[in-house]
Amino acid sequence: MNTTNKRYSGYIRPFSYLFDIAVINIFISVVLPTELNEHKFHFFTTIAWLLISWNIQFYEVYRFTKSIEILGKILKQGILFLLINFAYLGYFYKFSSPTQMVNYVAISILIISLDKFFIYFFLRKFRAFFGGNFRKVIIVGSGKKVSQLAEFFNKNPDYGYKLEAIFEFKSEKEVDFDDCFSFVNQNNIDEIYCALSSFSNSDINKFVDFTDNNLKVLKFLPNNKDVLSRNLMLDYYGYIPIISLRNTPLDKHANKLLKRIFDIVFSSLIIVLLLSWLIPILALLIKLESKGPVFFKQKRNGLNYAEFSCYKFRSMRVNEIADVEQVSKNDPRITKIGKFIRKTSMDELPQFFNAFLGTMSVVGPRPHMVSHTEKYAKSVDKFMVRHFIKPGITGLAQTNGFRGEVENERDIINRVKYDIFYLENWSLLLDLKIILLTVFNAVKGEKKAY
Repeated sequence: MNTTNKRYSGYIRPFSYLFDIAVINIFISVVLPTELNEHKFHFFTTIAWLLISWNIQFYEVYRFTKSIEILGKILKQGILFLLINFAYLGYFYKFSSPTQMVNYVAISILIISLDKFFIYFFLRKFRAFFGGNFRKVIIVGSGKKVSQLAEFFNKNPDYGYKLEAIFEFKSEKEVDFDDCFSFVNQNNIDEIYCALSSFSNSDINKFVDFTDNNLKVLKFLPNNKDVLSRNLMLDYYGYIPIISLRNTPLDKHANKLLKRIFDIVFSSLIIVLLLSWLIPILALLIKLESKGPVFFKQKRNGLNYAEFSCYKFRSMRVNEIADVEQVSKNDPRITKIGKFIRKTSMDELPQFFNAFLGTMSVVGPRPHMVSHTEKYAKSVDKFMVRHFIKPGITGLAQTNGFRGEVENERDIINRVKYDIFYLENWSLLLDLKIILLTVFNAVKGEKKAY
């Protein structure tokens, strides 16, 4: 199974946030009167800028976004930012002349616009001339739309798509499917574009299942845009409509940033207020009962199937099968203190360091041991979809009775169903609900907490 994934550029967007916030704060002291150069106005403008940008999706700029759309976002952002600053001045200062505020917003927006367009056009040139920041794609199907999309990819290298092959599926379909899927895995293809007019529903389901289980992006090339359902999203590459299979809330960078901020704040509070004094106590108790390290470190699969080190308080005696054999009820490897911390879920608390560092989230699909992940990826349909987002310390499946040991096929199938539901319906309120249910279940005690 190939797990290469190059869908995200991790540094450009955070840089844009920081640059823009720096600009609007620097020009407060440069352009505006000294009485406005105070902490509360800096705080107000920063929060206002972020709220407006999230509302109008100011930072949602993709490789297929047109420059005129970016200009429209800039105008909306500038106008709303100006109006909300006027409201602030009118309420707190009763300013009679708007000139200085207009100059402040105009200069800030100009600098931000130049930076935004510089990055946008630089990336396009970078893709066109150096072949960097590109995604490997294939098109499956035939017809006019397929030819148009192929021509678009070939004539617009600045968009960053490298067309590797077209599969027309004109012969025996089963053979063609095998050839296509083998080609995708062998050549590290990132995205598959499927012409809906060329396939039946059962054929399309094969593409859906394959991409879900192999962490590939599937998009559809429709006859017209009326085939959309509530779970699909429409984009345009030039004038060609493209349908994305899964439109999840955490695909939006604003939501991703909000979740990351929540993870940092929440995990910091747990580390400072709880783990700072709990670690020495548990470390002493763990060491007194058995030899070995205080923390147990295990390789697990996280975002985009990447391996990371997951931390726990050691609850078992040191043994050679810890990384391959899951803990079962009345497991003789568990120590006395280990039984207590597992029953109360205290053994999972070091994972807040994982959440703080960014390898995990507070809430998300629970990560599995690498050996178990490889096993379930082959036997459980859509198991790999869980890896489109970061794993969590707790998750929706765990609060609905599917935590701990996987005793039968039903356990893992239902766990995957809950994880996919969470991925497709994420919200900060849902995260808070899951956290509260996790605390409640830990206090109440759970049958599978062993």
